[in-house]
Amino acid sequence: MIKNSSQFGKQAQACIDNKTKPPGSLGDLEHLAVQLSLIKQSLKPVVDPCRILVFAADHGIAHEGVSAFPRDVTAQMMHNFAAGGAAVCVLSASAGAQLEVIDVGVAADLSSLANVVSNKIANGTMSFANAPAMTTEQCEQAMHIGAMRVRQAVDEGVECIGLGEMGIGNTTSASVLLGVSINASADEVTGRGTGVDDARLIHKRDIVHRAIQAHRTLSDDPTSLLAAVGGFEIAALVGAMLEAGKHPLPILVDGFIVTVAALLACRIDDKLAARMVFAHTSAEAGHQLALRALSAKPLLQLGMRLGEGSAAALAFPLLRAATAVMRDMASFADAGVSTAD
Repeated sequence: MIKNSSQFGKQAQACIDNKTKPPGSLGDLEHLAVQLSLIKQSLKPVVDPCRILVFAADHGIAHEGVSAFPRDVTAQMMHNFAAGGAAVCVLSASAGAQLEVIDVGVAADLSSLANVVSNKIANGTMSFANAPAMTTEQCEQAMHIGAMRVRQAVDEGVECIGLGEMGIGNTTSASVLLGVSINASADEVTGRGTGVDDARLIHKRDIVHRAIQAHRTLSDDPTSLLAAVGGFEIAALVGAMLEAGKHPLPILVDGFIVTVAALLACRIDDKLAARMVFAHTSAEAGHQLALRALSAKPLLQLGMRLGEGSAAALAFPLLRAATAVMRDMASFADAGVSTAD
């Protein structure tokens, strides 16, 4: 039987307060421990095993010159993921987290890569500078794929889901999604992404500005907005989050792109926010705005802006530590230690 959340929340808070330490002395780790207990509805929460799902796809908008790297890099990085050479591969292994990479729309034949799950919808989206990025059916398909990968993880005993992405051009897409969703300007939401120079940043902001203006009427319709200017991998992230919310799973949110997906997912289901743990504050322009819109307090601030799920992998040991404190740390009564006056 699932316990009443408000009553159980008081139990979880009392449990952490009665550990052998001054109240609040573990800072945000205590808040995290209580949140994970609430998600798991247990005073002995477990987050192992964790699986980081990295959804990858190409973007038609990359043809407009918004990235410092050519679109071919998405496919090249998929080979790097498969070989275990990408940052998220190394960091996931270091954190003891599983890693699953899913091709939902990379513009290349990746069928030879045994370590990449093939759920390709198409060879990238259309350029939203000229047409909708995808059809409604394609958007729904991408969301379904995200949900399917989470269900598979749950069936295999996964206790925590981390989310990441890969796709040249996707910071441009995410900037438009954010700008429309929170009524912000292109200057506020558009950063350098892969490291564009000043001239290309001006060009990128112009494309984002025009797309925000063209799609402002979709601010209250996240699914239609996704189809208009999103990416297959971003839609898959939204679908994964919506599915994760149906299970006692913490949702470990990576950087800018995944946080924008989280904002859209929470617009569809506002109860999801309580399930989300935000890994870090990235150096990408717009990320703090997205975090503020979600009233989120990230765990880490390392000046990173890589994506891939790299910060989710870095943050996962903190979730493991928080659950260990809740489960294994002695209470004053257990240890025979006097409480404060």
